[in-house]
Amino acid sequence: MNFAKDNSKKSYTIDQIKDKMAKYCLYQDRCHWEVEKKLREFDLIPEAKDEILYKLIHYGFLNEERFVHSFVRGKVNQKMWGRNRLRQELKLRQIHPKLIDNVFKEEIDLDKYWNNLLHLTRKKFNLLTSERESFKKINKVKAYLAYKGYEFDLMNEAIEIVQSEGD
Repeated sequence: MNFAKDNSKKSYTIDQIKDKMAKYCLYQDRCHWEVEKKLREFDLIPEAKDEILYKLIHYGFLNEERFVHSFVRGKVNQKMWGRNRLRQELKLRQIHPKLIDNVFKEEIDLDKYWNNLLHLTRKKFNLLTSERESFKKINKVKAYLAYKGYEFDLMNEAIEIVQSEGD
């Protein structure tokens, strides 16, 4: 038996790559960084890569602003992320800070944001029933909320409220 790995990559035409990338963008909103990362798999010359990116933008498959809107909306509503985590993840994807700020103003409903934070704080407090020392419990809750990306002052406020509910 021959166990040697076949190192040859399948080759595609530019049109096939355009179709693949269009499907990649249709499945879920993508940012330029994700698309460029995916395009690296095809070992394209810069001109071909630029042509594909141009077509994806021109035909509306790739739209950075739409991506940021759907990313923020989804992460706030589904994963209950805070602004710090969102900003970090968007920076990783090389999204311009001004666009991030604008989308935060439009997409983050402050009441929903606060209710998410309270929900997560209550949930974490209830999960830590075995923790007897309140200092350790509070630090674990803070660490969890910081991981989720919430701001320090809001975390403290939410913890005070949840603690007063428990008294």
